[in-house]
Amino acid sequence: MSPFDDSRLDDEYALNSADPVLRELATAGARVRREVADAAEALDQVLRAHDGVRPRAVVAAGPDSRLLRAVLEPWCPVPFVAWPNPSLPGWAGSLDLVVVLAPEGGDTGAASAIAEAVRRGCQVVVAAPSGSVVAEHAVGRDTVLLPAASGDQLATAVVMLSYLSKVGLGPQTDPEGVATALDEIAVSCSPYVDQTENPAKLLAIGLAEATPILWGGSVLAARAARRVAEAIRRSSGRAALAADAEHLLPILASAPQADLFADPFADPSWDTGGDSGDAEELRPTLVIFDDGSQDAAVRVDRGRLVVAAEERHVRVETVASTAPTELARYAALLATGWYAAAYLGIGLDVVGVESA
Repeated sequence: MSPFDDSRLDDEYALNSADPVLRELATAGARVRREVADAAEALDQVLRAHDGVRPRAVVAAGPDSRLLRAVLEPWCPVPFVAWPNPSLPGWAGSLDLVVVLAPEGGDTGAASAIAEAVRRGCQVVVAAPSGSVVAEHAVGRDTVLLPAASGDQLATAVVMLSYLSKVGLGPQTDPEGVATALDEIAVSCSPYVDQTENPAKLLAIGLAEATPILWGGSVLAARAARRVAEAIRRSSGRAALAADAEHLLPILASAPQADLFADPFADPSWDTGGDSGDAEELRPTLVIFDDGSQDAAVRVDRGRLVVAAEERHVRVETVASTAPTELARYAALLATGWYAAAYLGIGLDVVGVESA
């Protein structure tokens, strides 16, 4: 793999080579608006038909159920279960609501779960492309299809969460706020913004000679950290780990001590803490995803991580958002991290940088 070259982050040719990835990130806010607009009529119909009776429980089925769990679990007024398996819990029946996210519509596991929900007489709300395999299984008297076309998980989730919010089963969802937050990140992290003022490019530079370890304190911030770690692995071919504080603290404690007086030009091993520049010996960098959570446990864990990092002279980077809602802050953290992952791949001159 080529060494990281930060000049590529402002090089027109290098940036053009990753244009499909950067363009997809830049249009994230537009996808949210389009999905919400396309589903508006179906959403109005299901809300008019809603009888105001709460279900006994909500089951989020299919492989994309974990995002719904991250948003709904702390808030939902009835029992909530995320069930990513191609089936349903044995107790699910006509008193329960089954919700499914299927942005691409081709997942057979989600289709299987929907078919089972229809057979059992469950109330079913599905967000999926019309005419897809999943949509074909979502046919029944108590089934509602919210059309999706972008293939974007977050945009599809915003549509579903809007429905759940309006029927009193989820927190307030502001789709325009989410789209605006994504637009703001697209502006601040644009490839046309110089690296000295671009938070995503600065983060990529901070991770250029490091093994990223990522942490988010709240449920949504932790999910953003995991998704960004996946994106970093894909875009750079390097290791990246997202985990709870208890799992990251031993990594920080065992980080090799950096020689603060070493000359990085005279000593090639200075930046890795070892005898060579192999990727396996890169020192860790702690990346904190801060969505403004004031939970005491989050503050304590963050403090422990920062102290452990400072003791071993480990670099600490922070990705923060002050967007007005939890979902908008999650979207902003995710988008910033995905931009940084893309720029890391560009700086390393990795062929075929992939989108997150």
